[in-house]
This record gives sequence, structure tokens and C-alpha cells, in this order.
Amino acid sequence: MKLLPLDRSDIFDLAAGWLAQKENYQWLDFGSGKQIVTPPLLKVMAQRNAHFLRAYTSDRDDVPIGIVGLNNVDRVFKTATFWGVSGEKSFRNRGYSTIASSKLLTLAFQDLGLHVINTWAVEHNPSLRTIERLGFRFIGRQRRCHCIDGQLFDRLLFDLLASEHRELEQARTHRVESSHQDAVCERLPQAG
Repeated sequence: MKLLPLDRSDIFDLAAGWLAQKENYQWLDFGSGKQIVTPPLLKVMAQRNAHFLRAYTSDRDDVPIGIVGLNNVDRVFKTATFWGVSGEKSFRNRGYSTIASSKLLTLAFQDLGLHVINTWAVEHNPSLRTIERLGFRFIGRQRRCHCIDGQLFDRLLFDLLASEHRELEQARTHRVESSHQDAVCERLPQAG
């Protein structure tokens, strides 16, 4: 699994396509929930110091399967807000987003020198599992502030100090991939 900088038009197009899908953007907040992220907007974001964005790949090849990022990067107060999207559905629930997120957080704390990273998730969002695995701590709830299909939901708020971060090992992804392959093999009919 690799983290790739957003520096090619094909990556901008692919990532913007994921971010334009309702199943993804409904959980995020770009432009007060009214703005769809386009390739040109993503390119601008990638060029600004207030954002730190990476596409991530699977172990199979260098084709991006998701995106992780930091918004509101503040190099004075040494803070940022974390987010991510699993783009390719066939790779979801296999640990790739968790490993990519962990690697991004390591870069943020070591290379950018950040002290704390916050994130939020809408209640009932499946990404809450990833946030917990990464070691984020629950710090509060912003009530009835996120609208999906006309219904209001709470946002759950989390943060992670640099001293609390432990990079997750990539071997976990291999275990998940192996267990997935075992499960597929168990379902195949036996010959003979």
C-alpha cells in the first residue's frame, strides 16, 4: 500500500469522482455541504498549505483506491482536521483505509510537526470504526448539525495527540486480505 501525492490529472479526476458520489459526500462537509469537489477544486486544495492530501493504493498495484487528507492545517498552532474516503468499493472493509490513514497521521505528526489532529464523523457512519482503530479519543458531540436527505444528525468529535499516535502495521492488511481469500475459497463448490 502506498500513499501518492495528488499531482497528476488522472488522480485528480479519480478522487474528485469519488468525492462527487452521494454515498461519500453526504458524510463530509466541503463548502457547507453545498459544494461538490471537482478536479480543479481538488487541484487547488492540493496546492494550498491548508490541505495535505494523499491518494492510497492497494498492495496489488499503484492504482489509487481511496483518498485521505488533512484540512485546516495550521502550522502555527500545529493542528489539522483529518478525513478520508474509500473510493473503490471492491476494496472497502479490508483495512486499506485504516492503514492509509495511519500512514498519513504519521506523516502529519513527523514531517509536518503537528501536535494534535481532530476529526469528526456523523453518528452511525461506518468510518467510526476506523477512527477508533486509529486511536482518536472522543471529545464531544455537535448536536443536530449535519443534514442528510433532510434529516439532522449529530457529529461526533475526536482528537489525537502526536504522543498518542502509533502507526498501525501493514501486516494487518495482509491478514484481512488472507481471511477474505479464505472466505471466498470456503464458498467455492468442491470439484469432483
